[in-house]
Amino acid sequence: QVRLFVSSLYSVNSSASVARKLSALRTFFRYLSRAGVLSHDPLAGIANPKGTRQIPVFLTVDEVFSLLEEPDGRDRYALRDRAVLELIYSSGMRVSELVSRDMNDLDFETGMVRIIGKGNRERVVPFGRPAAEALRNYFPRREALILARVIRGRPPERAALFLNGQGGRLTARSVERLVRVYGERAGIAVTVTPHALRHSFATHLLEMGADLRTVQELLGHVSLSTTQKYTHLNMDYLAKVYDRAHPLAKKH
Repeated sequence: QVRLFVSSLYSVNSSASVARKLSALRTFFRYLSRAGVLSHDPLAGIANPKGTRQIPVFLTVDEVFSLLEEPDGRDRYALRDRAVLELIYSSGMRVSELVSRDMNDLDFETGMVRIIGKGNRERVVPFGRPAAEALRNYFPRREALILARVIRGRPPERAALFLNGQGGRLTARSVERLVRVYGERAGIAVTVTPHALRHSFATHLLEMGADLRTVQELLGHVSLSTTQKYTHLNMDYLAKVYDRAHPLAKKH
């Protein structure tokens, strides 16, 4: 019956619309699985329409909070990693933009960060108090990495905001790896990527009532149509509909 339903979508929707609806349903089914209502994904084995771009995964607010809490004192890079996660989610910047940020791009007085995005276009976006706190907690560790690099006889990397274990600039691949690992530790069912955090940033803003033009500016999109791909069904709304209407919901 699921396959029949998906087939019916094609009769009244474009491939892109079908892809968006399937993405929303997959997220809803994840919610039902966590609630113990479903034991498997009804859409397993059903691919997105051919010729459409894969719609990026986004996390629920609870999943994001769980992810942000994962870095702890057991790991010597925990303070840096918490700052990385907080800054991506609070600003919506791309991973390439994150790793190219320098210390002087941050303005703690205004709570804004300067970003040079695609096409060398500059934008300035807010990064929020939690990210500011995480960054300040990370800075002593950053100074220690710089000092250790100098002691080893290597030139210090004083400009870069985020440093690796050798005191050099953190790479996009390293950020992708750490985000994935923390997602696994948090028990999030999907593979978490920096782009999933960026997508979550946009999704949560739209769900809280932000207008599309504002989100476009924050994301650094040239075209509004690109930002429109970040709009999909509000999962909180779907969950409330389920809780109100489904007979099994009242038994859990």
